[in-house]
Amino acid sequence: MFASARRISAFLLLSALPLMAADQNHNKKNAVPPAAAPADRDQGPWDDAQPAVEKIDYTMYARIREEGLLHSHVMEYGSALADDVGPRLTGSPNMAKANAWTRDQLTAMGCANAHLEDWGEFGMGWQQLNTWVRMTSPDTAVFIAQATPWSPATNGPVTGSAVVVNIQDEKDFDQYKGKLEGKIVLLGEMRPVPPVDQPLFSRYTDQELADLAQYPVTANAGMTPEMQQRMRTRMQRLRLIDRIAQFLADEKVAGVVVPSRDGRNGGGSGGTIFDDNGAAIGRTPYIRGHEVKVPVVVMAIENYGRVVRLLEAHVPVSLEMNVDVKFTGDHEHGFDTVAEIPGTDPGLKDQVVMVGGHLDSWIAGTGATDNGAGTIVAMEVMRILNALHVQPRRTIRVALWSGEEEGLFGSRGYVRDHFGSAPLSTAPDQAMLPEFMRRASGPLQLKPEQRLISGYFNLDNGSGKIRGVYLQENAAVAPIFAQWIAPLKDLGVTTLTMRNTGGTDHLSFDAVGIPGFQFIQDELDYETRVHHSNMDVYEELQPGDLKQAAVVEAVFVYNAAMRDQMLPRKPLPHPELREGQGAPLKDVFPGAQ
Repeated sequence: MFASARRISAFLLLSALPLMAADQNHNKKNAVPPAAAPADRDQGPWDDAQPAVEKIDYTMYARIREEGLLHSHVMEYGSALADDVGPRLTGSPNMAKANAWTRDQLTAMGCANAHLEDWGEFGMGWQQLNTWVRMTSPDTAVFIAQATPWSPATNGPVTGSAVVVNIQDEKDFDQYKGKLEGKIVLLGEMRPVPPVDQPLFSRYTDQELADLAQYPVTANAGMTPEMQQRMRTRMQRLRLIDRIAQFLADEKVAGVVVPSRDGRNGGGSGGTIFDDNGAAIGRTPYIRGHEVKVPVVVMAIENYGRVVRLLEAHVPVSLEMNVDVKFTGDHEHGFDTVAEIPGTDPGLKDQVVMVGGHLDSWIAGTGATDNGAGTIVAMEVMRILNALHVQPRRTIRVALWSGEEEGLFGSRGYVRDHFGSAPLSTAPDQAMLPEFMRRASGPLQLKPEQRLISGYFNLDNGSGKIRGVYLQENAAVAPIFAQWIAPLKDLGVTTLTMRNTGGTDHLSFDAVGIPGFQFIQDELDYETRVHHSNMDVYEELQPGDLKQAAVVEAVFVYNAAMRDQMLPRKPLPHPELREGQGAPLKDVFPGAQ
């Protein structure tokens, strides 16, 4: 998951997610012929009158439950993906292996038109082969560490004196200039390591679900002071990080060690390391010309702390590190795996219901819960429906995205190519931001297929069972989903919330006016110690929860594919107006001079 629902990037994506405007030559097998745009783009088949009472096929509910709960294969998919394919960094050989494996598995289960869609150039392919770090004096010790993504190699073991470097602003560079050649730099202060005095594994209580169902109305429009401060800190770091990277390269350091961040409830301890793009020294280290120029590893906080304390006590420390990695190309493309169960209703078969999750992951673990869980549940949904020989009225399409972790690239590219996009601002203050954070400079440019998709269902909050649905402020869909989940109450599905949630691929659909939904899931230990960590492995998958999730998602997909009407939509977004909508009103105060 690119960012959890509680992280600052969730707000940024919800408030400013545009889609790339440039079209590229991609797979267009499923494209529909161009059609004249309607006068009012808010009007369409989704405006058909919705029934007060949904047609619930209780027999199909029972069949889906039996197949998904008693004859599940979700954990077989989980082991094959996490244990055999392994971590799946976008652009890497493992990512290509995962694309091919999912395509072939979807074909084998009976899906039609299983194929890979190229969403465009990503950047450098990279693979970690081996990394280790040890202390050689004043004592010997083996440390827990891995290379940060797209780090260059050390070209064999290197040894150097350890030194702490803490650069918070431009004036800090001067104190280190000319003093770092051949050193192994510990970049940053030692962080606090609180005791683990709260559970690292938890499920939603009834009260927490009731609270989640309430829509908060706040003075700062959903952005808490804490989130605002995190945003400011993040932006300051973004502005400085490339300068730090170049400075360390110019100083000819032997290597860099960064401390692992913490998880919720102190979960970033006990040897857990979080190794994602936030640990890398650079904003876009996967792009040639912006690559990291010195070897970088992320280290367990306990090991990092030992070295820092020795140095603070004026005890010289010598470290040895070996970063063995392989680059596989400078211009690797990203691909999504796509397959479908064709619709059978002559009047509805061209309409589509989509389900998916992201296939890519980070590298420290095997990407089992983020988002192997969402991938294997989506695959299990398709397997269940194929096993039951479902003949859907609408086409059911599964898509497994790549590039989610770097900025929703796979789903954004798919949406751009099939449904529409908005041009991005090229203003100087916007050009320095990642594309997913840049504001739009014009209105949405929609494609004919945008009118033919009923909805998209996404799973990307770990391995926990489904407890409900984030409605993304789509009030019209609430009475529909309330009826859908009523027969699933015994499985723990009870909650609908009008709240938005962010950080994953449903946002790409929501941004162009398509109903996109992320499920509410039990948190388990996802945010405490698993998300983007070396503990994101098969053992963190919960079989019962994944079976339940596949059943629930299959029910939602089936219902959406079979009902007479498309799912209702919110008003079409106007991203080009957002900046003005938030601007202060003019001439409000009659006494103003």
